[in-house]
Amino acid sequence: MAEPVKLPIGKLLIEKGVISEDQLRIALIEQKREREPLGKLLVGLGFVTEATIREALSENLNTQSADLNSLVVDAIALKLIPKEVAKRYSVFPIVYERDKDNLVLAMSNTSNIVALDQIHAMLVKGITITPLLVAESDINRAIDQYYGFELSIDGILHEIETGEVSYTGTADEYSHPMVRLIDALLADAVQNGASDIHFEPEHSFLRIRYRIDGILRQIRSLHKSYWPAMAVRLKVISNMNIAETRAPQDGRISIKFSGRQIDFRASAQPTTHGENFVLRVLDRQKGIVPLDGLGLAEPDLDLLKLMIARPDGLILVTGPTGSGKTTTLYSILNHINTEGVNIMTLEDPVEYPMNQIRQTSVNESAKLGFADGIRSILRQDPDVILVGEIRDKETADMALAAAMTGHQVYSTLHTNSAVGAIPRLLDIGVIADVLAGNIIGIIAQRLVRRLCAHCREPFTADDLERRLLGLGAEDPPAAIYRAVGCERCAHQGYRGRVAIMELLRMNADLDELVARRAAVRELREAARAAGFRSLVDDGMRRVLQGVTTLEEISRVVDLTDRLA
Repeated sequence: MAEPVKLPIGKLLIEKGVISEDQLRIALIEQKREREPLGKLLVGLGFVTEATIREALSENLNTQSADLNSLVVDAIALKLIPKEVAKRYSVFPIVYERDKDNLVLAMSNTSNIVALDQIHAMLVKGITITPLLVAESDINRAIDQYYGFELSIDGILHEIETGEVSYTGTADEYSHPMVRLIDALLADAVQNGASDIHFEPEHSFLRIRYRIDGILRQIRSLHKSYWPAMAVRLKVISNMNIAETRAPQDGRISIKFSGRQIDFRASAQPTTHGENFVLRVLDRQKGIVPLDGLGLAEPDLDLLKLMIARPDGLILVTGPTGSGKTTTLYSILNHINTEGVNIMTLEDPVEYPMNQIRQTSVNESAKLGFADGIRSILRQDPDVILVGEIRDKETADMALAAAMTGHQVYSTLHTNSAVGAIPRLLDIGVIADVLAGNIIGIIAQRLVRRLCAHCREPFTADDLERRLLGLGAEDPPAAIYRAVGCERCAHQGYRGRVAIMELLRMNADLDELVARRAAVRELREAARAAGFRSLVDDGMRRVLQGVTTLEEISRVVDLTDRLA
């Protein structure tokens, strides 16, 4: 039987209807200038996603592919495969996925059964291998670049302290231990699922903390003599002014880790002991989740889809800083992002670049604030407008003016609850009659830590816990879980986070109450009568599902009303 004909990647994507002839022509013109693989250029131009290219290649070659360019190496994966084995079989370990016990391995020939068998035999029992197709030249370059260097944080620190460098190859920028130290810390933070990295100089030492699942954890303490060189390296890769140490600065870092793009938003702040550096991890893969991946209950998901379907009006997402508001908004925009809709955003700053969406960073120094930005955007024929945050009367008035003129507007607001957004808008000076009828709905949310599935411990709820859970005397005994702690969750008892949400859909009764500036209690009663479920209700649903604990819910919302 003859082998199926392998089409060029461009022709294959056209046949599948993924790209147009015009898009292929643009990519081919770019290829002549850039000398890059066609698939990579198509992704860079925003015509396809990396996943689409990978699927097309795997279908064509009956395997999967990966790109090793500007990779931040995984030190643990590198230790699993010795250099001589990597050279002999033309393989390179990309990342060791601890939670799955899986080694992602770049191979120049993914059908080399002998190589896979030999590598399997030398690995610890239970580790699986996911082979990815990569050009042999890329693998050889990666082997030369990464093997021989000390890549563990402790090893790099020892190298800096002693001045001993075992590597004798070419002295390129990567060989400098300070460069490797910063790369190793960034890679370690991403691997541990950190959302922020804090570099905090004290009188005689440097504290490094990661924010993991919303809680800060101290990771290391280094001698203060390390900090000046580390700060300069961070400023260089963040495109900050290395000579400026007395004024705050902002910057951005973009690296590839485990084959995917990770961005960091950098902020330098002068303090009494030197410059404090905080990096916000912006992982595009985690930042944009499908709408049904937000974890909403089925009725709430249907309600959200109903709210999104309305052609004009304002949808607000509320909650404190770090409660996942941006992720929810991006998920909604991603859901409605089609060729027939013009979506424009005003953000401070743009966190996750999205294809086909016109994104603008507000810049007060360039006289482009939220209110001015909305005025400008309205001349760009938008269907949907995202305003990063409503902070003042002018922005609120402009957002509502856009909602009244046939646009769908999304924004965030800092309030404690969905119902609390109404008095907050009235408080900043919005006229009640303007609010009534122009708000589609309000989403309030919090992030709670998810119980580690490997070590959580079931127990029977006592009387107080049953009251909090809303269970009556006639209900059967409730088995809920407590946090314990194990190796897999770094002895925290929790791993990952999940959102709890409340959705308030405005109706005629609520609009009437808003128009006459009714008290919050009246608004809440009317919402409850229409089937509104609060953050606490959603939290209790998550506790009964075994996803989180009562202690964790009480950390983010007030449970005292449940005992009244």
